[in-house]
Amino acid sequence: MFILNGAVFGIWASRIPAITDKHNLSPTALGLLLLVMALGAVAAFALSGRAADHYGAATVTKYIAILNSVILALIAFAPSIWMLAISMVIFGAITGGMDVAMNAWAAEVERKAQRPLMSSFHAMWSFGAGIGAGSSFLSATYYVNISTQFTSSAIVILIITLFITAIPSRSKQNKKHNNAPIYVLPKSSLLGVAIIAFCASLSEGVIADWSAIFLIAVAHVSDGDAALGYAVFSIAMMTMRLIGGQIVHQFGATKTARLAALVAMIGSLIALTFTSFSLILVGFGLTGLGLSVIMPLAFSRAANDKNVSQGAAIASVATLGYGGFLLGPPLIGFIADISSIRTSFLILPVLALLIFAFSRFLLGK
Repeated sequence: MFILNGAVFGIWASRIPAITDKHNLSPTALGLLLLVMALGAVAAFALSGRAADHYGAATVTKYIAILNSVILALIAFAPSIWMLAISMVIFGAITGGMDVAMNAWAAEVERKAQRPLMSSFHAMWSFGAGIGAGSSFLSATYYVNISTQFTSSAIVILIITLFITAIPSRSKQNKKHNNAPIYVLPKSSLLGVAIIAFCASLSEGVIADWSAIFLIAVAHVSDGDAALGYAVFSIAMMTMRLIGGQIVHQFGATKTARLAALVAMIGSLIALTFTSFSLILVGFGLTGLGLSVIMPLAFSRAANDKNVSQGAAIASVATLGYGGFLLGPPLIGFIADISSIRTSFLILPVLALLIFAFSRFLLGK
């Protein structure tokens, strides 16, 4: 399920230029579309969390996964910008809702296995996103239009999804929280976990959207070379997530988060200190290694909160975390406008320091 969700997102994200050209979108219009997609996701987080508690995370994940597999076709055949906007709201709600439900399901599997697995699940999401981006690269290279690519991709993903949903599985139902508010703001120690998620996702958003511009401005490289910044960051994240569970098992959640925060801080400082292209790439790689385990740790801790139901806890952390991913890019742009892109990246070591400071909340007390 993590792979399939990542694949759908990767396909969409890597064909944004083609969608922009098809609908002749201005930068402002594209920004608004991305905003309504994000709003759809945020709105669905809490609803999906409540549904996961009531019906079971596995059941909700499976139903949303079927919708997730066909949403690409809806985007591909949107005849106007207004229909595209509606499609993007639905797309955000489906992918966001599935994100909460599948993380809740993953937390149950993790508890049953009695060993850290969340990091590996998140690695599979990155793997799926890479597959999706790769298919889009091939489609763009051989001039396959988005209608053909998205439709064929939706059919393949739907077939795989139906095969997986046919596998019998049980998931815990928790109906005692039915009378609680649907939208729950994180409190007490869960607020500390949400702040960690906010810092991690904000950092990821900064590097995802601004690393190429940073490399062009600081290292004076070509556009093609600049794309390697996020590629190195992503590969480092996926690689570390594959072994992250073993590290958490060895050192525990809090110590792992502190070590990871230090690695991310060192990496960001290297990227900020040097103008060499290769050294900046090393810095981005270390930053990816450090940030890779933070979100899995935050979701795992939220799912095991003693005071809030699993679905509601994950939804509240996801909401604040996603807020960080949304806030990061415009915040960097604002700071860069009044100073420089290099100065704006000073936020990365600060965020790593905050993760280090709040890591004690991952203990689950």
